[in-house]
Amino acid sequence: MRKMLLAALSRVLQGPAAAAGRTASRVVVASRNYADFASEATFEIKKCDLHRLEEGPSTTAVMTREEGLHYYKTMQTIRRMELKSDQLYKQKIIRGFCHLYDGQEACCVGLEVAIKPTDHVITAYRAHGFTYARGVPVREILAELTGRKGGCVKGKGGSMHMYTKNFYGGNGIVGAQVPLGAGIALACKYFGKNEICLTLYGDGAANQGQIFETYNMAALWKLPCIFICENNRYGMGTSVERAAASTDYYKRGDFIPGLRVDGMDVLCVREAAKFAAEYCRSGKGPILMELQTYRYHGHSMSDPGISYRTREEIQEVRSKSDPITLLKDRMVNNNLASIEELKEIDVAVRKEIEEAAQFATTDPEPPLEELGNHIYFNEPPFEVRGPNQWIRYKSVS
Repeated sequence: MRKMLLAALSRVLQGPAAAAGRTASRVVVASRNYADFASEATFEIKKCDLHRLEEGPSTTAVMTREEGLHYYKTMQTIRRMELKSDQLYKQKIIRGFCHLYDGQEACCVGLEVAIKPTDHVITAYRAHGFTYARGVPVREILAELTGRKGGCVKGKGGSMHMYTKNFYGGNGIVGAQVPLGAGIALACKYFGKNEICLTLYGDGAANQGQIFETYNMAALWKLPCIFICENNRYGMGTSVERAAASTDYYKRGDFIPGLRVDGMDVLCVREAAKFAAEYCRSGKGPILMELQTYRYHGHSMSDPGISYRTREEIQEVRSKSDPITLLKDRMVNNNLASIEELKEIDVAVRKEIEEAAQFATTDPEPPLEELGNHIYFNEPPFEVRGPNQWIRYKSVS
């Protein structure tokens, strides 16, 4: 007991100077470790399968430390945001349709870093990841999911209809965004700004007739459009083998060149998207990409996701092909980051998600008077009829 008291007294007498010295020593060690990191590394990546192309993307990719940290944080944020959405949905705070993107993070991140902010993106209803990658903050995405005024479209769009500058959703009708994407690409060509449009759809939409009509128009007019099929192996609860006579989706454009890409590797997606973007900008017309990926959740929150596939299958993909784990291992093994540094990012991301969820559950819902707003852009206010002729709403642009 006497020894314990003496030790405590000694620490008190030493005071804050000793504590500061210990902290300083930890800072010195940490800074020395950070200085020892490599600035970049070169990686071998999987070769893409090609259709009507003599050469494809490079099979090596250079990634800087800063790029790797950015990719890691972005993918981890999307993963945590989707897991929080799952939790809020099960608490009945999020209602209606909700399609989660966890497992497919390498697709939206790899595509986004390969194009310019002035380029255009349109996708289907599994849109949360793209919404974040295009620059919408997590709090606005979660607030949109909970139907709050602070949501990215004022709480009136929900899970399937999120928009921001040069991002056109989030579209609820299967395959219907593909003709719209061709229209955006037509506008890109018409205005001559050397911009392109990424038009995404899933394997479940790939048999839609309107998609083949769009291929034809895009090829005839040489539109700067990258058609991208996110093949996550299941259209709702139907496997691709049961739904399609040919599962070579990258060849479906026939006269349009195509690439089949490892969609679980952010560097594969990035290099393929750079190649495709350069192809489109050169005036050669459209190109098709198939991203082979996998979703961990069911098709939507109403689908448990295990009636048409086994838990073992999902776990095998998680253990062998997880996009975040793959990137993490590459960075640590090539001295681009330490495990401790990546854990710090994980902690910061979790904190950001919790704060965003707090906002999304406390922000007020939009008032009923705003129901008719934003029908047109930059138009004078006008009246909109409600559920019956006696109820009128004012619509403001």
